[in-house]
Amino acid sequence: MAEMNQEKLEQNQQEEPMSLLQKALLTGFIGGIFWGLLGSLAYYFNFSEVSHASFILRSFWQADWIDGFTGEMLSVLIVGVISILVAYVYYLLLRKREGMLPGILYGLVIWFIFLYFLNPMFSAVPGLADMTVDTVVTTICLLILYGTFIGYSISFEYKSLQEMKQQRKENDSQNA
Repeated sequence: MAEMNQEKLEQNQQEEPMSLLQKALLTGFIGGIFWGLLGSLAYYFNFSEVSHASFILRSFWQADWIDGFTGEMLSVLIVGVISILVAYVYYLLLRKREGMLPGILYGLVIWFIFLYFLNPMFSAVPGLADMTVDTVVTTICLLILYGTFIGYSISFEYKSLQEMKQQRKENDSQNA
């Protein structure tokens, strides 16, 4: 009997919901993986001459496996981890902004930072002037979509949390 009551108590317990920061970091990781895979597909189908392996692995190490599937997938995983930091920055600076425009602009800023300012760090990536128009357009589009995904997801969660707090506050004042 006591065992049965213990099971009922365990069933009635709810898991503590994720905080907004945890959701933002998870969004960053998932966004990095998803858009990283799309970037790899764009490279595979020759829409872009820049792959994640170019950015991350080929610029710093020379090995045969980097040019293959393993190197690309490891690079996508690394992009997912780096994307946690990108989402954290968005969370700190822009989470209160509503709509898609902040995310679009954030994606453009990310593109500009990686392909203009940090480009000298990545020896395997051609300079901006040496890239094809297809590469420039593809990478801009991918990073705009990535920024929109990160931004809209984080701001939506922030707005939902604020509305829930407001509703709880109104319910508490009505019940008092």
